[in-house]
Amino acid sequence: MVPFWRRAAEGELPPPLPDLSQKRLVRVFVEGYDDVSFWRSIFDQFQNPYLRFEISVPNREDLPKGKKVLLSMLPSAGEELLLCMDADFDYLMQGATEQSQQVNGSPFLFHTFAYATENFLCYAETLHNVCVKATKNDTRIFDFVRFMAEYSCRIYPAFLWYVYSAREDVPHLFPLVDFKNTVRLGYLDLRDNGQATLDWLSRQVECSCKRLETKYPEMADKVVAYGAELSERGLRPDNTYLFMHGHTLLDHVVMVLLQTVCEQLRRMSIEKIQSSKKRGVAFNNEMSNYRNAQRSIRDVLLDNDNYTECWLYRRLHRRIEAYVRSTVEAMRLRGEIPADSTLRFPLSKRLKESRDLKKLS
Repeated sequence: MVPFWRRAAEGELPPPLPDLSQKRLVRVFVEGYDDVSFWRSIFDQFQNPYLRFEISVPNREDLPKGKKVLLSMLPSAGEELLLCMDADFDYLMQGATEQSQQVNGSPFLFHTFAYATENFLCYAETLHNVCVKATKNDTRIFDFVRFMAEYSCRIYPAFLWYVYSAREDVPHLFPLVDFKNTVRLGYLDLRDNGQATLDWLSRQVECSCKRLETKYPEMADKVVAYGAELSERGLRPDNTYLFMHGHTLLDHVVMVLLQTVCEQLRRMSIEKIQSSKKRGVAFNNEMSNYRNAQRSIRDVLLDNDNYTECWLYRRLHRRIEAYVRSTVEAMRLRGEIPADSTLRFPLSKRLKESRDLKKLS
């Protein structure tokens, strides 16, 4: 028995802790429960003495969620109510549709710039660390950065057709299911850093693009020209994966890579243990310890938070910082906080590490 413990009455919920800091509460609404942790992690970087942020899904009686629901709340958005969502294609379209005008035009609406939060989880520079956490083996047997750059270049022609069909609002032209079947990976051949897999992918993309060019010859030049327009927003052939459908990228590309690489890393670790001279209880304990130390690949990937160096994430970070600074300045001018108030944010993880190293040296 735990001292002072009592069973909660039916329907009784614990009340929120009182806010004793007198900070202004800013409510931040996101699309769904899976998005809460992502947006919590970025707003944590803007802790300050004047504002506190509370991340949640919209608290309406009909339990709505999703991007359309958040967009319907735009008239209510302001300094104390922010809307945060996946960009999807709205960032790339830059006003070509009514929805993209709304997403890109509100100072109190923040979007990912990348297609979705899943694209940040799959940031190529972080995938080796995902393997290490899942397998406890730090051997580099695969270059994720090089592979994802080449993967992006291979799917780029198909991606242009897909995003162009979305902009022109003709989904039958190249629907998501066709795009997904074109760019998904069925396997990974580790030899030569996946070259055989990439060559297979190129044949898939070429087949789809030829079919589209034959069926819609009048659009082929327009699609190529649209690629030049999108390059002004940061889309390049070698970073296409950051702008493609997020769930397709995570489930049908990156998880295929991680499962294959992690399987080999685990096999290497087990073979190393088996090559030792130890047997009996010591050997069994070592094998048991290694197996218990492993983690689910998918769980590690979903917990990945090392994407803060991604240029699209930094762009989002700058937008939120500009909002925080302008809001605090407005509060100062209205006399809501002292005139000599200053604004400082917590040190980033990288800056903390840099300063710690300088102290040690």
